[in-house]
Amino acid sequence: MNITCHDLGYRYPGSASPVLENFSLVILPGITQLKGYSGCGKSTLLRLLGGLIPPSSGWVEAPHLPPLGSQEFLRKSFAMVFQELNLLPLASVWRNIELSCRIAGVPAEQGREWLELLGMEAYASRIVENLSGGQKQRVAIARAMSKSPALLLLDEPTSGLDDDNTGIILSAITRFSERPEAICVIATHDHRIDPIAHDLVDFHRILPLAK
Repeated sequence: MNITCHDLGYRYPGSASPVLENFSLVILPGITQLKGYSGCGKSTLLRLLGGLIPPSSGWVEAPHLPPLGSQEFLRKSFAMVFQELNLLPLASVWRNIELSCRIAGVPAEQGREWLELLGMEAYASRIVENLSGGQKQRVAIARAMSKSPALLLLDEPTSGLDDDNTGIILSAITRFSERPEAICVIATHDHRIDPIAHDLVDFHRILPLAK
């Protein structure tokens, strides 16, 4: 149950240089950590893996999942926590969880486990815009995990957070990765994530960046 990138390339419209070029990678179940400087292509790779953008060249193979980017894939098999979080700010924490689960076709009640694990169960009725940054981050991660996706993508999930918030999030990611065949890919600059990663992709060393 792997995801394989075959000679991936991506060039943003109007850009003279590709962000990714001839990039190949096999992603196994567990936690894969993407490390590298800003602009090296980590976030772009996450979007390619999720089928949110089409590659300029190459392809992503995930034979055990619905077609990447398809409605079924996005609804049931995939979840991503963007740096912008994309929560519904005027809805309650629980409403954010409930809507995500309904779209995925899973019982909303399974979201309570993740809210509890992430320390947000007591805030279930709180309006999201009234939460702190760290609390919003934990709600976004709980919402993503509540779907029980086969593929979970996290873009800088601990950026700017203190050690306490980071520890809570790392515990939840570790729990998520214990699910059989679950794949979690994390793009991050944060060395605090290193101990929980099963595989490390260091863009500084292996990425064939265009000159």
